[in-house]
Amino acid sequence: MSSPMSNPVPSAVPGGAPNVAQGATPRPATGARADPLLRVDKLVKHFPIKGGLLGRTIDRVHAVDGVSFELTAGETLGLVGESGCGKSTTGRCVLRLIEPTSGEVWFEGRELGGLDRRELRSLCRDMQIIFQDPYASLDPRMTVGSIIGEALQIHGLAKGARDFEDKVVRLLETVGLHPDHMRRYPHEFSGGQRQRIGIARALAVSPKLIVCDEPVSALDVSIQAQVINLLEDLQEQFNLTYLFIAHDLSVVEHISDRVAVMYLGRIVEIAPARDLYTSPRHPYTEALLSAVPIPDPTVKRQRILLQGDVPNPIHPPAGCHFHPRCPHASVRCREEAPLLREIAPGRQAACHLND
Repeated sequence: MSSPMSNPVPSAVPGGAPNVAQGATPRPATGARADPLLRVDKLVKHFPIKGGLLGRTIDRVHAVDGVSFELTAGETLGLVGESGCGKSTTGRCVLRLIEPTSGEVWFEGRELGGLDRRELRSLCRDMQIIFQDPYASLDPRMTVGSIIGEALQIHGLAKGARDFEDKVVRLLETVGLHPDHMRRYPHEFSGGQRQRIGIARALAVSPKLIVCDEPVSALDVSIQAQVINLLEDLQEQFNLTYLFIAHDLSVVEHISDRVAVMYLGRIVEIAPARDLYTSPRHPYTEALLSAVPIPDPTVKRQRILLQGDVPNPIHPPAGCHFHPRCPHASVRCREEAPLLREIAPGRQAACHLND
C-alpha cells in the first residue's frame, strides 16, 4: 500500500520532534529489549456503581484488572480484544485522563501517580491520544486551525500569530491536508479527513507516545488503509511510540511490533506480532484469529466458536476469567487464576495449558 500523503513530510513538526534520518533512536530488534519508555505495572480500574437513597457504592465494574506491559521508544504495541474488555480504559488510565484505582504507570522512569497537576500538565506534551470517533472528538464550533493550534497556545509553543499559522500549516501538510483547510470547520470534512485533523492535533506538541484509541474503526476499509499508512510514515519520520488499541486483528497485524490480547480486564497473551499470528498460545487468541478473514479462497481455516457470552464485568468468574467459554477448561482453571508469565523469549501467556 502506498502512502496517502499528498505533500512531503517536513523534517520535523513544530516543537522539534526528532527525525529518524537525523539520528533518532531506531526500533530495537526483537529479543533485544531496551529500557522501556512506558511501563505499566498491575494497573487496576474499577468503576463504582451507585444506588440507594444516599447514592452509596453498591458494586463495582472491574474494567481493568491487573494489566502489566512495557513499551520501548519507537515501538508499536497493539492492544486487542472484544468490545468492553478494558482496552480503551487502559489507554486512558495510562494518560491519566481517568485515574486508576491502583497500580503504577512509569514514563521515562517517572511514576505518574506521584506527580502533581502542574507536572502532569507538562508531561502532556510527551503523551497524546488519537480518539476513536472523528466526528465527536472535534469541536464543531472551532476552525481546524484553532483545533490543531490549541495545544501550541496552551504550551506556549507559538511566538506570535505568524509563527502560529506557519506551524499549523506545516502540521496540515504533514498529515496530507491543504493549508487552506485551517479556516474551515469540522463538518466540512469526511471521516478520514477528520481523523487526519485529529492526528495533526496530537502531533502539534511533538509527543513521544501516542495512544491510538481505535483510530480507524469508524472509517471505511479503504480509508483505514490510508490512515494506517500515514501513522506508519509518521512513526518512521518522528520516531513515535504507539499504543495501538483495536478490536480488528487484521488491522493490528500490519502496524504492530508486538500484540497484547485482553479479555475481561486482563491481558492473556503478549507476543511479537508474527509469532502471535502464526502460533497463538492462548485459547482466546486462537478463537479471535480463527474469525479473521483470509483473502486466499484456497486456504481454509477452522472456525472456533466460543460458547456463551462474555461474563458480567461486575462479577467476573473466579479463577481464569475465560474458563466459562474455554473448550480446554479444567478444574484448576475454575479455581486458580493463571499468571501472565514468560513461556518463550519475548512471549508471555496466562494459561495453565502452557505449564
